[in-house]
Amino acid sequence: MGLNDTRFPGFCRDCLKGQPDNLRRCLACGSPRLLYHPELYRLTLAHIDCDAFYASVEKRDNPELADKPVIIGGGKRGVVSTACYVARIHGVRSAMPMFKALEACPQAIVIKPDMEKYVKVGREVRSLMQELTPLVQPLSIDEAFLELKGTERLHHDPPARVLARFARRVESEIGITVSVGLSYCKFLAKVASDLQKPRGFSVVGEEEALDFLKDKSVRMIWGVGKAFAETLERDGIRLIGQLQTMEESDLMRRYGVMGKRLYNLSRGQDDREVHLNDAAKSVSSETTFFEDISAGDELIAILRRLSEQVASRLRKTGIAGQTVVLKLKTSDFKTRTRNRKLEDPTMLADRIFRIGAELLKKEVNGTKFRLIGIGVTDLTDPQRADPPDLVDPQAGRRAAAEAAMNTLRDKFGKNSVETGYTFGKDRR
Repeated sequence: MGLNDTRFPGFCRDCLKGQPDNLRRCLACGSPRLLYHPELYRLTLAHIDCDAFYASVEKRDNPELADKPVIIGGGKRGVVSTACYVARIHGVRSAMPMFKALEACPQAIVIKPDMEKYVKVGREVRSLMQELTPLVQPLSIDEAFLELKGTERLHHDPPARVLARFARRVESEIGITVSVGLSYCKFLAKVASDLQKPRGFSVVGEEEALDFLKDKSVRMIWGVGKAFAETLERDGIRLIGQLQTMEESDLMRRYGVMGKRLYNLSRGQDDREVHLNDAAKSVSSETTFFEDISAGDELIAILRRLSEQVASRLRKTGIAGQTVVLKLKTSDFKTRTRNRKLEDPTMLADRIFRIGAELLKKEVNGTKFRLIGIGVTDLTDPQRADPPDLVDPQAGRRAAAEAAMNTLRDKFGKNSVETGYTFGKDRR
């Protein structure tokens, strides 16, 4: 057998040669960067994240900064955009106020962000990603999901080794480093990419998912921020393993739609697919009336149905939006658009509708409209979408009800369940 034979249990990340056993160093080049995993050659979904991206670009362009702590951010009243790993050792973190960062690391070199340069480098990295697979879903300038299923015949190599070659190529051709997470679902691929930064390559397989997750903090689950983690801790839930012992109905009763997410992700269940959403700027739905409408109650009923259509599309594509946009067209063909940015992204029809209704209320004054539409922009991966609303305690119940209706609609058809806003109303 040659050293490239995938019958070997692992390979070297530096020379890509196959490794016959759990060795400490590569038989071919002596590197200690060996990769082994029982599912290594079966997994195809990856998350790639550039390491300390802005700072890495600056260090690439100025080698004198290589061993120095570097902070990318504003002045003393600004915040940290990115800190290199040297600065992070001193406690500097992204989004930290600059004065606190400099207190923690007074010797740090502060550089003002050069977004034009970072965007250019980000596009170079993405171009190399797209040579691996057409299914590249960017999340930001420096990270993306990739689905490499079916590409083995093209590359004559399994996805794991293709990704290792890609990481090596980024380092040699572009001059920065990336970390790779390889798994069977988006949630665990993203978790894996954070495990061994920088220059990491971590694998989380399906067979090990439950055991891997059980001793991890609930904060590892996307959507569980500081406030919600504190809520869970007050309820005695600190570890993902505790969620694995709970019933879905109990979690949804306690935490609404977030309870369903806790149930699924704590078990490594995430069916979101990698899709091409980088060209999409918004998700929306609109309708033109047969006759102009001025009555608020009629417009509200239509707005609710359109909001449900938008939410359905968001769920199917696995994205969320942070800005709600209301569109109206008057009888004399003049267009009005109103928008509101949310604190957190949303995938819920309830939130989209309620914000849309507030915007609509200000426009209902006897004006006749021939068209109404609702949508969301600022599209993003739904990792922060729809956390529990501590201000509106009923929001969780409405979200749980919406999840239940979605389940019934998926099974019996989209018109099988209706809300009070739409029941018996004309479907325009």
